[in-house]
Parts: sequence; C-alpha cells; structure tokens
Amino acid sequence: MTYWHALLLAIVEGLTEFLPISSTGHMIIASALLGIPVTAFTKLYLVVIQLGAILSVFVVYWRRFFQSVDFYLKLLVAFLPIIVVGLLLKKHIDALLESVTTVAVMLLLGGIVLLFVDRWFPQEEPQEGGNPVTNPGFKEALLIGLFQCLAVVPGVSRSAATIIGGLTQKLTRRAAAEFAFFLAMPTMAAAAAKDLLDYHQEGIPLTLDQMKLLLFGNAVAFVVALVAIRLFVGFVAKYGFRAFGIYRIIVGGLLLLMLALGINLKLV
Repeated sequence: MTYWHALLLAIVEGLTEFLPISSTGHMIIASALLGIPVTAFTKLYLVVIQLGAILSVFVVYWRRFFQSVDFYLKLLVAFLPIIVVGLLLKKHIDALLESVTTVAVMLLLGGIVLLFVDRWFPQEEPQEGGNPVTNPGFKEALLIGLFQCLAVVPGVSRSAATIIGGLTQKLTRRAAAEFAFFLAMPTMAAAAAKDLLDYHQEGIPLTLDQMKLLLFGNAVAFVVALVAIRLFVGFVAKYGFRAFGIYRIIVGGLLLLMLALGINLKLV
C-alpha cells in the first residue's frame, strides 16, 4: 500500500463513516478500483483508520461526554450486542470483507429501505405527549444496539442501521444520528483493538512504514470526518434520508451491472 492509496482510503473513510452509505463498503469498492492487494495489513488498515474518524465525534460533542454516568451506561448497553455477534461471527465477517458483490447487494437493498424511512418515521408529528424524544432510555439503547448488529455485513452501514434503530424508538432524526455517532466510538475502538491484537498474535510485526501509514490514515480520516459529521447532522435533520437512498441504489446498481458485464472488481 502506498501513501497515495492510504490517502484516498482515509478520505473515503472520513466522508462515509457517519453517512448511511457504508464506509466499509466504500473502502472495499475503492480498494478494488485502485487495485490494492488484499493483505493482512490492508484489512487492518481499513479497520484501524476508523479510529481517526470516530475521534471527531469527541471533538464535536465533547461537552456531552462530561454530563453523567447514565450516558456511558446507555452506550454500554447498546454496545454489548455487537460484541457478542462480532466474537461469534469474526471469521465470516472477515470473509465478507473481500466481497464486492455483497457490498453491491447491500447498498442496493439498504438504499431501497432509506427511500421509505422518512415516510415510516415522520418528524412533523409531536411524540411522547407533544415532546420529541431526544434521549433514549436503557431499553431503547439496547434495541438500537441490536440494530447495529446488522452492520457486520459490509454494505449495510453501521450508521444507517443504528439511526434507523433510533427512529424505531421514536427518536428525532438529529437525536438518532447523534446517538449513532456516540455508539460508533466504543464499537470502532473495540474492532480496531481486536484486529490489532489478532494481527499481533499471528506473529506479523508492524513495520515502521506501516505504523506511519496507520498514523497518516487516521489523521486524514479525522480531519475529513470532522467536516462531514457537522454537515450530515444539519442535512438529515432538514431533508431526511431519501437522497442517501437514491445514492445507494445508483452505486449498488452500477456495481452489479459492472459485475454482470464481467468487469473485474474483485480485490486482488
């Protein structure tokens, strides 16, 4: 992997981590188009640079992290389901990370769902006695965490799954998006730590150049995500999710068409 590859993948990660369009799916697509070889380090890089992106959440919402212990307990409750699923399905998840076809299908199906989300969960009507729900309880947090488990399949989008989970619990679009951002922090941190540990246990030492690539990728992802997260919250609160659904359908459809025409999109 070159620094040019690392830069492009980090930009893709920063732009897409908090959008409901699947950051992992887009990085897999970008890797295939760039012809980046699939190595143990490549897979590690795709996961670890997410740390840079999620750090932007703390920078943007730092005051929320000093409010109460209750905030952290709810995140823990929402975080637990993905730990169980991740440990049970780790090998299957790793195998799917090499499948552009899986990403294409999930982008298409997820796009269709997003076309109807605004209709299913309208924001105009007052809820809970006239007051919009902006803070989930423990039960709601657990259910949102269960929705997050759908994102172990590349192309589903962790952000989309958790936001929709929040909407099913009557959260506003903004509140659902923000809780999805907060939940990303322990989820992505755990995934990165697990991959780093597995990498170490396989006896593959990280070279100095590889460590520099990881630091570089995290820095780029952080800066790009810092901008993307601010833009996304305002956009989705005002316009909803339909535009993201259309985008996913177009990208997923184009990928399936390219695969049907025999264009090589497999990771090399």
